[in-house]
Amino acid sequence: MSSHVKVVAILSAREGKAAELRALLEGLITLSRAESGNLRYDLWIDQNDPARFVLDELYVDAKANDAHRATPHFQHYLSRVGDLADRVAVALTPLLVA
Repeated sequence: MSSHVKVVAILSAREGKAAELRALLEGLITLSRAESGNLRYDLWIDQNDPARFVLDELYVDAKANDAHRATPHFQHYLSRVGDLADRVAVALTPLLVA
């Protein structure tokens, strides 16, 4: 039986790059949500720091997450994000999830 995969990425915009980072992240939403293996793809902004964003993603399984990472829109994101932000991303497997 396959397990869902949750990805959480925290991105802190480099000085003067918050608007550009936000546009890049917003550009992922519609295309990522349309992927067959995607269950959620949400963008959050920190209430106390408008230059910090969180991507909250959920995939049906690891293959769907891998498929997402191979898409042109994700590859475009990867080619740009390093210039715009410091980021930490973790892929999670459910342990005790309701």
